[in-house]
Order: sequence, then structure tokens, then C-alpha cells
Amino acid sequence: MRAKESMHALSWCLSNLVSHNSRNTLVLLYMKPPPPIYTSFDAAGYVFSSDVISALEKYGSDLVNSVMTRAESVIRSYGTNINAEKITRSGEAKDVICSIVNKLGADTLVMGSHGYGFFKRALLGSVSDYCAKHVKCPVVIVKHTDDK
Repeated sequence: MRAKESMHALSWCLSNLVSHNSRNTLVLLYMKPPPPIYTSFDAAGYVFSSDVISALEKYGSDLVNSVMTRAESVIRSYGTNINAEKITRSGEAKDVICSIVNKLGADTLVMGSHGYGFFKRALLGSVSDYCAKHVKCPVVIVKHTDDK
């Protein structure tokens, strides 16, 4: 999750899809990258101690908390009383997002755009394009003003 694009998409959603009197639930989904698999030695022959692994896991948790706190701040700044549910998952983003959206029976999926160009998108694929084809609800892809 890239915070800049995600916060822009959240702001757009609050401005355009959510009424101030809404009783709906807004689900904030944070996708952590899959946890790395550690062996006693990495490819260069370095040993990973449990302290290093713990530090990396703590950094990941701190990042989740930071992004969710910023999202809550954005919601508060809109003066809406909407109920926000926070979900954190790890795994392949496109598969997990589609699974959760379909399981929840979401009305709309709002996603930020990374703004990749044609070649980068062709090489890496687009999570938003994949989700638009595989979820059962409408998908809104919010491009950041810096996107081309």
C-alpha cells in the first residue's frame, strides 16, 4: 500500500461517496507484503538473528499503525460519523483484496492508483485492473493528481 495514493483515494471516497449522515461501514484494508521466509543463511551467507527478524516484524507493525492512524485522521477531518472498520492482511494483494471484497459483499471498491506507465504496468501487472475484473461490485480507481 502506498500511503499517498491510498490517502488520496480515501479523501475522494469521503468527498464523493459518503454522506455525513451515513450509517454505512467504511472498510480500510491494509495489505502488508508477504512475510519473507528466513533461513539461517541468506544468499550472501549472512546469518539472520531472531533480533533482526523481530525488528523487521516490529517495523511492519509500526507502519500499519501509522497508516491506519493517518486514515482515521483523514476520516475525522471530514466531520463524518461513519463507522470505519480496519482490516490488515498479508499476501498477494490482488487475490486478498478480491476475496475480502466479495466476502463482505461490498457496495463499492475504491482504490488508489500507483500511476504506472504502460511498460511498468505490463511487467508488474495492475492490482486495480485485476480487481475490476474479479470483484462483484463496482470499482472506482482514483488517480492522484500527480499521476499521468
